[in-house]
Amino acid sequence: MKRSPRIVLIHATPVAMPPIHHAFSEAWGEAELVNLLDDGLTAERAKTHDLSQSLIERFVDLVHYAHRAGADGILATCSAFGPAIERAASELPVPVLKPNEAMFRAAFEYGNKIGMLATFAPAVVTMEAEFAEEAARRGSSARLEMIVVDDAIDLLRKGEEQAHDRLIAERAPELAHCDVVLLAHFSTSRATTLVQQRISNPVLSAPAAAVRRLQQLVDLGANC
Repeated sequence: MKRSPRIVLIHATPVAMPPIHHAFSEAWGEAELVNLLDDGLTAERAKTHDLSQSLIERFVDLVHYAHRAGADGILATCSAFGPAIERAASELPVPVLKPNEAMFRAAFEYGNKIGMLATFAPAVVTMEAEFAEEAARRGSSARLEMIVVDDAIDLLRKGEEQAHDRLIAERAPELAHCDVVLLAHFSTSRATTLVQQRISNPVLSAPAAAVRRLQQLVDLGANC
């Protein structure tokens, strides 16, 4: 009997866990999920503008642990650690996916004016860099317009989920001129319905796209 693919999810905050679990249940229910959580990573990341070498090492260590745990694929669910994820991906023989990688790939299909709603400001620097790298790779003139919704993430951490979602949705009309609107983090994906009610633009969230992309990569590796 063929075993289920083991996917290790690396979390830097608990609020990212429900959205990605839901996305897997919807799109890839047969995957065996293993969760690694170090919620101190987010607290430390929030203290610095740039991603420190010590945090990179700490995150890379987690990814290597995931590989030793038998992962067929590894997905990071926090968007503030892009350089660490890239380094780990270069060192391991299994797919290691950044949270926004697949969503960015999809966004370029909609046009050159791409908006994004974020709630964790320290992640913005790495996400903008990742977007620019993907645009350069494609030879695209697309530009990313970012709005950071202050206070939303604090509401979510306090369990005020509906207030978090409303706060994000209230800012969405500011991006109505864009060809597509992205919800930056796994945790913001829970606001998709409310955001879509406020604007007619296509709205993309990261979890569903990430699951589809990781499944493709894992299946490709299994068939090689």
